[in-house]
Amino acid sequence: MIGGRSIRDLDWPLLLIVLAISSVGVLQIYSATLGTPWSDAWWKQIVWIGAGLLLLWIVTVIDYHTLLGNAYVYYGLSLVGLAAVLIAGVKVFGSRRWIPVGGGFKFQVSEFVKLVIILLVARYLADLRRDELEWRDVAKLGALVGLPVALVMKQPDLGTALTYLPILGVGILLAGLRLKYLLVLALAAGLVLPSGWFLLRDYQRARLTTFLDPARDPKGSGYQVIQSKIAVGSGGIWGRGVTKGYQTQLQFLPVPHTDFIFSSFAEEHGFVGVVVVLGLYFLLLMQIVQNAQTAPDRAGMYICMGVCALLLFHVLVNVGMVVGRMPVTGIPLPLMSAGGSHILSVFLMLGLVNNVRLRRFVN
Repeated sequence: MIGGRSIRDLDWPLLLIVLAISSVGVLQIYSATLGTPWSDAWWKQIVWIGAGLLLLWIVTVIDYHTLLGNAYVYYGLSLVGLAAVLIAGVKVFGSRRWIPVGGGFKFQVSEFVKLVIILLVARYLADLRRDELEWRDVAKLGALVGLPVALVMKQPDLGTALTYLPILGVGILLAGLRLKYLLVLALAAGLVLPSGWFLLRDYQRARLTTFLDPARDPKGSGYQVIQSKIAVGSGGIWGRGVTKGYQTQLQFLPVPHTDFIFSSFAEEHGFVGVVVVLGLYFLLLMQIVQNAQTAPDRAGMYICMGVCALLLFHVLVNVGMVVGRMPVTGIPLPLMSAGGSHILSVFLMLGLVNNVRLRRFVN
């Protein structure tokens, strides 16, 4: 904490935007789960948001340089946690992603690894102290991030594993990657990606191909995308109203309070509601970028831009998924999708952003 300026210098516009998006999410979770076995999800979401605000404050008052100093320790612990998930994790729908913590609650380690990756990339790049990256720097950092990516894909959880990559990508670009290295990386990615097809599970391959033509398997792998697009289209301009969505309330739309919450929201609030929510996300991202611009050092800038890149990736993939422009990967919509681990991890990241802002005038 920095004297009496702590509360006054918090990023209040960012917090108000976050609370606005979270409130919309709670309302939509209530509507989407009404009369279903998940009808208590909305008040659980409120509890998670309250816990998230507490964690945000705790992370804010701890100097982020202290957190960066322990980045490699957190990284080691995260690898242990991911390995523990593979050994003792709860298996749900064929994937081991959660560790039971008692009271019916489950802890998704991979969500909190995002925070560790942000700190790791910021620490590694800030320690280099030069304007341009060398090839060996890219290789080392890529290997560090690649290890948790591989462990998460082993669960398997392709969607969460992919969210680590934007943090790495934006860090490398901001650190000053030479154009020739960038071209080599692009070429290497183009050559390696096709071989990755053979590493995917059957259902993952089906998801990647079905989004191009969901009608090929309307009752199987294409069902989610088809129902989602119907829900979005039926919302029209103004929407059908809260608790009045046909696809949502008649339960044609799968998991309308988690992965496909944006579909149910679009059905009940229409084009106007979609524009408002996307506008809120845009303001949130711009507020984070502003904090990156006023960061007291490069490490703070890397932290803020890592958070921005991650949240942008989440929004783009989730919204693209529900309108059939991206494969179904199970990536939640930040602050709106129901889920404790995801909500807490997002608030922790926003706490890091506020942490950097709070120290922007400190030498």
